[in-house]
Amino acid sequence: MGLSIANNVASLNAQNNLTRANERLTTSVERLSSGLKINRGADGPASLVISEKQRAQIAGLEQAIENSEKAVSLVQTAEGALSEINALLVKVRSLAIDSANTGVNDSDALTANQAEINNALDTINRIANNTQFLSKKLLDGSAGVNGTPNDADVTFLEATDDTSAGSYAVIVTAAAEKAVATAGTAQTGALAVAENLTVNGVAISLNAGLTQAQVVTRVNEFSYETGVTAQVTGGALELYSSNYGASASISVVSDVAAGATSSGVGTTAIADTGLDVAGTIDGVAGTGTGDVLVATSGAAQGLSLSFAVAAGDPTSSVTGAQGSVSVTDNSLTFQIGPNANQTADIAINRVNPASLGVGVSGNQFGNLNQVDVTSETGAQDALAVVDAAIDDITTLRGDLGAFQANTLSATASNLRTTLENTVNAESIIRDTDFAAEIANFTQQQVLVQAGTSVLGNANQLPQLILSLLG
Repeated sequence: MGLSIANNVASLNAQNNLTRANERLTTSVERLSSGLKINRGADGPASLVISEKQRAQIAGLEQAIENSEKAVSLVQTAEGALSEINALLVKVRSLAIDSANTGVNDSDALTANQAEINNALDTINRIANNTQFLSKKLLDGSAGVNGTPNDADVTFLEATDDTSAGSYAVIVTAAAEKAVATAGTAQTGALAVAENLTVNGVAISLNAGLTQAQVVTRVNEFSYETGVTAQVTGGALELYSSNYGASASISVVSDVAAGATSSGVGTTAIADTGLDVAGTIDGVAGTGTGDVLVATSGAAQGLSLSFAVAAGDPTSSVTGAQGSVSVTDNSLTFQIGPNANQTADIAINRVNPASLGVGVSGNQFGNLNQVDVTSETGAQDALAVVDAAIDDITTLRGDLGAFQANTLSATASNLRTTLENTVNAESIIRDTDFAAEIANFTQQQVLVQAGTSVLGNANQLPQLILSLLG
């Protein structure tokens, strides 16, 4: 190529190469200073797309791990409260066993045991209603399968995991009845002589001169021991059991013949047993125990309800159509994965005394809240109900423990491994390899220095033309 002044091609070539080397050096400096080899889309479009998706996944994994850890804390809070309830139930069971020892205990001891049981049940109820994580109630049923009756005469007791959400019509076809014993003769005057009644094996002395109203009051002073309440119906003394159902019974006899100036009971024992409620839930016949009706099949399976006392009749429950119960599944849902719909659910059903030990077959008590140990039969039946309540609590604790260990903790452990591998993959794509980049930086630095020197020389080439002109 000849020498020319108008165009210095050698200088342009040197400038081009120097610019390229300088750009590569600038990129190398950016990578070394930022620690990233992909700083913008131009550095690697495909790599940037993959890397940003991985970054989103990493953020999701980190949050999912934190979610799992929070869920573990919630479950542990619930399980801790259930542990206290378990301890209280064990104490109640011990008191029931003590009360069953009627050969030793007198009425005062039985009454004291019942008072302590009532206190324990109040504490269980308080724990169930007040246990919460932040502002979320855990054991009052709001975190499980819950039911809301639209009739004031129906009380929702419990539902299970088998109970489907929906609205279920409730009909009582046969009312629950208490055991009732009515004196054959009405007392119209004061007692002519002292009289002794024996009610469910408990002796009650009636002094001469007592009016019928005073007889009723005297009998009711022993209700704790007899499980019986007295009233006047149709002019005659009537006794009825505290509880409903076929397991509730009454036996009453007097040592004085029936007459207008006696209690009217007479010397022939009057005995009766109650009746269990019968009815349908969602059109399917349920199983009745006392005043508790349990759906044993169909969509409402596991739904347990109790019924109010009939108006004007304390010995019978309501009957007929009782509206409907709306069942909702309020199970706790935890987001334990980095992507949509990667969740886990668990239901924590209510653990109030009225919802524990429900529907024990052949038992006079419909649930834990009804237990009464002031009589030998009451103590024996109470034991069965308390055992069922302990089963309810321990089963729930087992479910929570399995959920914590096998779902939450195991998932968190797996997420940590996934996070480690995802971060490693993102690092390979995006992070600067300092060993390789330092070598590149050094190379580009030398090229820039050399290019600068060469450009200076190239710019001097037109001056050679002056020597030709001289």
